[in-house]
Amino acid sequence: MAMNIQSIASLPDRINQIRLLTAEIVNKEILPNENTLWRFYRDGTVSESEIAEARELRGHIKDRVKEAGLWAPHLPEEYGGCGLTFLEHAYMNEVLAYATGAAALFGVVAPNSGNQKILLKYGTEEQRKKWLVPLTEGKMESGFSMTEPDNAGSDPRSIKTTARREGDEWVINGHKWFTSNGSRSDFLIVMCRTDDPEGPAERNGKMTQIIVPTDTPGVNIVRDIEVWGRIGGHAEVIYEDVRVPLENQLGQTGSGHAAAQDRLGAGRVYHCMNSVGQMWRAFDLMVERAQNREVHGGLLAEKQFVQGFIADSYIDIQSSRLMTLHCAEQMESGADARTAISAIKISVPEAYTRVVDRAIQVWGAAGVTGDLPLSAMYQGARILRIADGPDEVHKILIAKNVLKQYRSGDGWDFGN
Repeated sequence: MAMNIQSIASLPDRINQIRLLTAEIVNKEILPNENTLWRFYRDGTVSESEIAEARELRGHIKDRVKEAGLWAPHLPEEYGGCGLTFLEHAYMNEVLAYATGAAALFGVVAPNSGNQKILLKYGTEEQRKKWLVPLTEGKMESGFSMTEPDNAGSDPRSIKTTARREGDEWVINGHKWFTSNGSRSDFLIVMCRTDDPEGPAERNGKMTQIIVPTDTPGVNIVRDIEVWGRIGGHAEVIYEDVRVPLENQLGQTGSGHAAAQDRLGAGRVYHCMNSVGQMWRAFDLMVERAQNREVHGGLLAEKQFVQGFIADSYIDIQSSRLMTLHCAEQMESGADARTAISAIKISVPEAYTRVVDRAIQVWGAAGVTGDLPLSAMYQGARILRIADGPDEVHKILIAKNVLKQYRSGDGWDFGN
């Protein structure tokens, strides 16, 4: 089933054009070829000719995206992107996420996209030429190395990986895991605790992000970690006396925590808009099945249980979408969106889980097979309740922000 995208009367023409152009490529180029495009990732029986066919097809779609002026929406034009604003990109994401793997065909691939944004904001011009441009052109792969096995990922300030200055070099030692894309990377952005007399002394200020080429002596890729029983591109890495030039540091010494928050704040909104697009797809699949599957003397669509599923999923999707767009509007305007970000980070993955679970139930056994995208969606939704900070931490942040507002003598303004 094609995604039904129409112009939204309240939106600027540019956003409507972006959504409609994106939907046209998704519907005509990607959805009809989903199995061909990505089958080799999950099926070891694919022949070399089929792999070559898929590669050629992906190249054709990428060319089509570039012709439409939609390549790398998160980057400005001078660095190979199409320069969308935050809100424009958010609206684009809900359309892109409808099709499996579509974002990659538009030049948006995690963790490369997040690393590109960090290089753009914190990198020097020389660093951008050396790392950002090849990354955008697809000539390099990158990874992000922050999480550690012995420290809570929800508290990046507890990181133990160190970088000490020796002459004109940083010397890095530490143990990381869930280093995204670690095994395929040409370079990693590594979060370190820096011991620098010239840098800030407070806990947050000791964090610095440093570019580390993966072929540097002392970078040991231990393994790819299984996620849901499959190798998912998340590496365990041990850094042993890894030496890189001081100029590989991103931003000022001690700016690593702020850079991580910049990355995560925007990422949470994009993840939620991705979730909306995936829910949209699951909803369409569920309704399509309900209208065609006969059971116990009638169509599933005639059963009240299934009608309840449809109504509940409609409510989940609409509320998730509107909450996320409101948050994106706050971020676009420069307002303090921390409470809204935490709220959608909790609410949307929970709704996503419910919507996909109902779709699986309506499809029955077929819903958990690889023939449909539902099982992968379900796993992804569950991961989001841990990724970008566990839900419990965000609930604490919401309560703290609300209580602080009330203690100041003001109630909460739900209109802003």
